[in-house]
Amino acid sequence: MPELPEVETVRRGLEQKLNNFIIKKVEVCRDSTVAFPTNKEEFIKGLQNLLICKWDRRGKYLIAQLKEVQNENTQFSLENSQNNGFLVVHLRMTGYFKFINNSTQPCKHTRIRFFDKNNNELRYIDLRSFGQMWWIKQGLSPNKIIKGLGSLGPEPFSKDFDTKYLKKVISKRTKSIKAILLDQTIVAGIGNIYADESLYLAGISPFRQAQTIKKNELIKLKESIVTVLKKSIGSGGTTFSDFRDLEGENGNFGLQTNVYRRTGKECHKCGNLIEREKITGRSTHWCPKCQK
Repeated sequence: MPELPEVETVRRGLEQKLNNFIIKKVEVCRDSTVAFPTNKEEFIKGLQNLLICKWDRRGKYLIAQLKEVQNENTQFSLENSQNNGFLVVHLRMTGYFKFINNSTQPCKHTRIRFFDKNNNELRYIDLRSFGQMWWIKQGLSPNKIIKGLGSLGPEPFSKDFDTKYLKKVISKRTKSIKAILLDQTIVAGIGNIYADESLYLAGISPFRQAQTIKKNELIKLKESIVTVLKKSIGSGGTTFSDFRDLEGENGNFGLQTNVYRRTGKECHKCGNLIEREKITGRSTHWCPKCQK
C-alpha cells in the first residue's frame, strides 16, 4: 500500500499538473470506487464545473479543495471564488493517477475519469479496486463522513509529533513498537516499509514492548522517522509497492532500503544477516545485532 512518501509524491504531481483544471465531465467505470455519495450520479453531477484548486494530504488520504467558477472564460480569482467542498481519495494498495493529454481509450483497470474542456484527462487506475473516492459537498465535514480520516493521529512532520507525545501514547502499551508505528490513530501515514526502516535507523528492535522504550530512544526514533520519510519523498517513494506517480514511474527509495525486503542479505552496518518475521500479520525486517 502506498505510504506517506508515495502519497505526498502523488500530491505534488497533481498540484503541478492540474493547474486550473476545471472538471467538465466525470465517467465512473466502477461504481464501488465511489464511496460517497452512495448515488454515483450525485457524485458525477456534484463535481461537474468545479475547479480543483489545491491538493492537500492527510496521512494516506489525498484531499482536493474544490472551487465554484462562475465564468471560466474570464480571468478568475481563487480568493474570490466560492468553496464547493472536497474530493477525497485513498489509493489503498494499487491505485494511482495518470494525466493524459488528448484522452485515449482507457485500460480495463480504469475506475474513474475526469475531463476538462480540452479533453485532457485525469485517470484513476486501480488493479485491485480497493481504492475509494468521496465527494464531500460544501457544509459537510470530511472528518465526519470518512471515519478513517477523522481518527488519524498527528502527521510525522507536525509539531504535535514530538518525544513528549510519543512517551504519552506508549507509556502503558504492551504492544510491540512496530505495531504502534503501524497504528494510524497514533501517527498518520507510516506503513510497513517505513516502520522497518525507521526502527533500523534508530537501532530499536521491532519486537520491543512500546512501554520499555526509554526517552533517549524515543528521541532517536522520532528523528529517524522524519529522516527516513524525507529521504523517501526526495526519491519519489518506493518501488516495492504497485505505486506509480503521475507520469507512471516507480519511486527510487526501494534501491536504498537497509532492511526492508533484504532478508538473508548482509546488514550494511555490521554484516549480520537481515531476518524477517511477522508482527501483527505484517512481514517485519530487522538486524538482530544492530537493533536491541
